[in-house]
Amino acid sequence: MRLIDWKTGRTLLLALLCMVSATLQGCYSFSGASLPPHLNRVAVPLFDDSSQAGIAQFRETITRKVTDKIESQSSLSIESDPSRADALLTGVIISYSDEPSQLGSGTERAVTNRITIVVKADFDDRVKNTRIFSQSFVGFSDYTVGSYSAQQAAIANAMEQAADALFNRMVSNW
Repeated sequence: MRLIDWKTGRTLLLALLCMVSATLQGCYSFSGASLPPHLNRVAVPLFDDSSQAGIAQFRETITRKVTDKIESQSSLSIESDPSRADALLTGVIISYSDEPSQLGSGTERAVTNRITIVVKADFDDRVKNTRIFSQSFVGFSDYTVGSYSAQQAAIANAMEQAADALFNRMVSNW
């Protein structure tokens, strides 16, 4: 004697899985994705540049990318006066490189280059007087050799990656 045919059983199983999935949807949360409640304002002074790349806008660009992420993707507000901030984020561009990443088969000349940017950041909790982290973050992007606009886009992409990694580290592990 068959209680349920194959088609009905499959439909019931699918319905059961959907109900379990819907029920458990709110049971898991990313607890590491928010900052401690006592951190409300962060000061982000202009990053330093010890990369010796000689590119004037590096400091302003990376600082702006990080502050834009903080303002748009976290509960923190930017405080211009470090003495009034709950947290302090300082950073330095420690290296910049533009090196061949792919060689042409016939000429052994570079076809693409890779931009690599390394940013070191220190994030301090000024309320509890503790260092939250001191870490380096890397961003890289390839571009076609000989294209100035592609090189500039690669620099922007590498900076964006480094800023993303830094921001994600700021708001994780809580």
